[in-house]
Amino acid sequence: MASRDIDRNTRTKTSTPDTGSDTAGLGARRAAQQAVVALIGQERPPALDEALALAIRTEALAPADAALARAIAVATFRHYGLIRAALAQRLDRGLPDAKPQLTALLATAAAQILDLAVPDHAAVDLAVRLAKADNRTAHLGGLVNAVLRRIARERDTILAEGSDALAINTPDWLARRWSAAYGPERAGAIARAHLAGAAIDLTPRGDPGAWAERLGAVRLPTGSLRLPENGPAIPELPGFQEGAWWVQDAAAAIPARLLAPQPGARVLDLCAAPGGKTLQLAGTGAHVTAIDRSAPRLERLRENVARLGFDVEIVVADALALEGQDHDAVLLDAPCSATGTIRRHPDVAWTKSEADITRLAVLQRKLLDHAAGLVRPGGLLVYCTCSLEPEEGEAQIAAFLARDPRFTRVAVRPEEVGGAAELIDANGDLRTLPCHLAEVPGARGGLDGFFASRLQRAG
Repeated sequence: MASRDIDRNTRTKTSTPDTGSDTAGLGARRAAQQAVVALIGQERPPALDEALALAIRTEALAPADAALARAIAVATFRHYGLIRAALAQRLDRGLPDAKPQLTALLATAAAQILDLAVPDHAAVDLAVRLAKADNRTAHLGGLVNAVLRRIARERDTILAEGSDALAINTPDWLARRWSAAYGPERAGAIARAHLAGAAIDLTPRGDPGAWAERLGAVRLPTGSLRLPENGPAIPELPGFQEGAWWVQDAAAAIPARLLAPQPGARVLDLCAAPGGKTLQLAGTGAHVTAIDRSAPRLERLRENVARLGFDVEIVVADALALEGQDHDAVLLDAPCSATGTIRRHPDVAWTKSEADITRLAVLQRKLLDHAAGLVRPGGLLVYCTCSLEPEEGEAQIAAFLARDPRFTRVAVRPEEVGGAAELIDANGDLRTLPCHLAEVPGARGGLDGFFASRLQRAG
């Protein structure tokens, strides 16, 4: 999946105070519960962002309640392994997965008790109200009350039991994969980074130093700006309306920089939505064509292109149907499992499977082969994914280079990533991990997990 670069108009907090009255926040809890229900136990669940947007509209929530619903749902999936274990241990018959309404109700309330700064009594009492208001759970109000009060009493014990993020808060199949790919120690660091959540990074159009000072942001070595915690909403920040910057994770901003097109170059951005990389490419003065199959997702790109005043050709099309070999550069941000984005999208860990990786790897191979045919002789191709899985990154490029002798790798140089050589693997490809850039003075650390390889076609 293309990384969701431009993803928030408001900030969400992992610590959200409750408003205090008996019924305040009831709609927010119901929205969070329904968003979680939409994901658990589904064969092809939606993304949490989509489920939340629907639940928030259904409840007609005010902005503060919408933020609370989002915080609860995100916290639920960020600590889902710990929460499930804690609930299962305190239910005589274990967690009732056959009753998703009850599971979601208990899990969202437990997330408030274990992770959010809301009063325990509010989390418990409002969960009981929700149980009694639903015919499917009305007879279980006493059970909900007893289990959640026990969670509150035993909070410290539960949190201590969940100290091993890889063992407790990571699905077994992902823990095995990351341990095999990166070693147990680094896999543990990745899991801990996921629990810490993600900062908000910006890509500036102008002088990064000047915008860092104006926004009170930290300038990262890669060139992105990182906002401090708990600042104003994004649209309220200086520079938003005039398009001086856009929201984009620092790791997601690197692949487009590896192309470094000259003004006037013909650049093709495949699988472009939501468009952070498109904006970067357009900012170089290149002639950019952005392609994506999803018309709704391209609408966000159109809005941002208009706000920033860029000239980009935006086309709704299947990348595999494109023809022509005259592009100076092609960027392929291929659909993927998105396991590199779990810091900000924790539902990914619990809604994806190894079957998804296998299926997507087949599509990535087709897209990579087709993209190669769209590059002129001497031109560049950058392939990237927001995945931690080698099948979607390193293995794809190794297999591609073995079957297409027209292309050779152009290694990423340390100076292209601000001297952060740890972001470059032994082959010269970009490989960022959530535990990279762990210490950022004045802001939260970490990066999205990204892979990118820069390839050149023979002249």
